[in-house]
Amino acid sequence: MAVKVTLPQMGEGVIEATVTRWLKREGDEVKEYDPLVEVNTDKVDTEIPSPVSGTVLKVVVDEGATAPVNAVLAWIGQPGEALEGGEAPAPAAKAPPAAEPKAAATPFPTPLPAASVPQPIPAATAHSGGQAPISPLVARIAAEHGLDLAGLRGSGRGGRITKADVLAYAAGAPLAAGNGSATLPKFDGQNMATFLSPVVKKLAVEHNLDVTRIPGSGQGGRVTKADVEAAIAGGAAIRRPAAVTPTTAAPFPPAFPDALPGSVMKLNPVRKAIAEHMVRSKHTSPHVTTVMEADMSTVTAHRAANKAAFAQQGVNLTFTAYLVAAIAAASKAYPIVNSSWTDEGIAVHGQINVGVATALEPDGLIVPVIKNAGALTLLQTAQAVNDLSGRARGKQLKTDEVKDGTITLTNHGTSGSLFATPIINQPQCAIIGTGAIEKRVKVIHDAIAIRPMMYISLTFDHRILDGAVADYFLGTFKYTLENWA
Repeated sequence: MAVKVTLPQMGEGVIEATVTRWLKREGDEVKEYDPLVEVNTDKVDTEIPSPVSGTVLKVVVDEGATAPVNAVLAWIGQPGEALEGGEAPAPAAKAPPAAEPKAAATPFPTPLPAASVPQPIPAATAHSGGQAPISPLVARIAAEHGLDLAGLRGSGRGGRITKADVLAYAAGAPLAAGNGSATLPKFDGQNMATFLSPVVKKLAVEHNLDVTRIPGSGQGGRVTKADVEAAIAGGAAIRRPAAVTPTTAAPFPPAFPDALPGSVMKLNPVRKAIAEHMVRSKHTSPHVTTVMEADMSTVTAHRAANKAAFAQQGVNLTFTAYLVAAIAAASKAYPIVNSSWTDEGIAVHGQINVGVATALEPDGLIVPVIKNAGALTLLQTAQAVNDLSGRARGKQLKTDEVKDGTITLTNHGTSGSLFATPIINQPQCAIIGTGAIEKRVKVIHDAIAIRPMMYISLTFDHRILDGAVADYFLGTFKYTLENWA
């Protein structure tokens, strides 16, 4: 008997969620507890596992659609099995063409030689004669490779061309003809850069090759990975002049891959929630920021002495754990900062629940909350930091784990920032920002010394705090770090 997959209760007060991505398609086999679908609610991306093993018979809620709690998202059973009410399941989807194996990814974007940088990418052609709509991601990939998808049929629902289809097509695998015939664009030296696959581009850059001089053996004369590997083994006749060797890439990961010049990016639920929350915060409370500088010598030494012992217990001792503990100490000294503004008065919270802002790839932000941080040891704090940040990036957080924060930490120094003026996470009173730890020259007891220093900032609600008490709080945070025992 076919089994319903329903949207579970995602947390107190949550009544609906948006389906962001199906990890399995109709006709795919799935095992019990395998991730089936990603949903989003109140900035939390969560994977819903399959309740049973079987075949995905029918997807009820499409990507981008919103469903209430307990709504049926899909049906799982055996192929050909009737659904409840006698409805017939959709036919099994065909497996997508095998894509060319990808080269090992590096943590940094790969620059292209100056002569291979493509001109602004035109929009991919979307055939309107009965072809299923093409997603923005598929259109972007097709445009990057100069592919015309008109009249082609993919392996997705209703013939929809998927990301896997277009990557395979770019690598030379044929796509089935729909209302037209499958064609590859012709190319010459002018559009070679957009015609090459990512694997070929990467190899050409790494080995400084002029791909316009490599004879292609793929469809339409396409230069394939095998062609480039043969050219590499053949010698230096097709090497580029040394003058155009690409410079070293900046050590930052790529972000916002859909931000193409001349395009309009569709807002995802996370970006919408962040925008609404930040605008509301700036309109709600008057923001004031105070900045100090902390000497991290003691914390750095303590971490170096204890990191191995923590690792033996399966815990990665990061600087974030010290920062959370220092926030708890300062909040105990000045409970007024661990508060919220209400119409009846200032609500001073009974627990210190520290939210830790966590960046998501390729873009976005989420703030998991370490509950009752004031009662935790450094080991317990480090365990909580590891667990919540790891599950946040893996989209495994529960809705309750991003609620009820009373004060927030944003460690913007992890991306190299020295200091910033963060926006308060409403309805909290304050947010602490910590910058990069850098060795700087300091004057200590009239002598010049080099110390690992970190700028720290406190942005606070001026309705609740004035400058003096805010400085007392931040000073206590600084003192705790500089006198760690």
